[in-house]
Amino acid sequence: MDPALAAQMSEAVAEKVLRYRRDESGWKICREGVSEELGRKGSRAPWRWGLRRPQAPPLPAPFCCLIPWSWIGYRGEGIVHATPEKVWGCVKPLAGTLRDKWDGNVSSFEIIESLTDMLCVSRTTSPSAAMKLISPRDFVDLVLVKKYEDGTLSSNAINVEHPSCPPKPGYVRGFNHPCGCFCEPLPGEPDKTNLVTFFQTDLSGYLPRSVVDSFFPRSMAGFYANLEKAVRTLYD
Repeated sequence: MDPALAAQMSEAVAEKVLRYRRDESGWKICREGVSEELGRKGSRAPWRWGLRRPQAPPLPAPFCCLIPWSWIGYRGEGIVHATPEKVWGCVKPLAGTLRDKWDGNVSSFEIIESLTDMLCVSRTTSPSAAMKLISPRDFVDLVLVKKYEDGTLSSNAINVEHPSCPPKPGYVRGFNHPCGCFCEPLPGEPDKTNLVTFFQTDLSGYLPRSVVDSFFPRSMAGFYANLEKAVRTLYD
């Protein structure tokens, strides 16, 4: 992939994902709760998942031009009882990630092409889901990692085509529209991280709308609880 084009594209995606982070309006909470995994200080970790539909009410321009009316953008936010470095190690979309060791929605992760230390093309696979109504998927993404002045680490990704990774037998090729996460340090609480995530995934294939709409909130509900457990079992 042309490095200059990849850099330009990824920076544009990062700017869009940062706008998603700053825009608190238009989200409808679809699930929230408290992780059953106790934190280090004995407090439980709150989390919430929200969704935003690109149809009425009208959304800011980035969403309107990025998402056809039938797609939904999901946002998750929760406090994880671990340092940003540990949380990042579990969620980063880079070589050495621990994501496939704890996240049941990720079967494997590989780097297709490394463009820089912070920019790469990756392939992620997911297992069948929803009682096998959703067959295994794979996703090929351009991924950019950014670090901000306050110590926040972010991943920013979008679907791309790559000549070294054509569609493979046994997988339906899915598509990620601008998505990513922010590992944010909490001032005065070095052992806690605020993790904000954004998903805009087209699973492709011939799936009933009802299956897709129920799959994402349900699968995401266990994300923070599983991550909370993973940062302890994988690092302690």
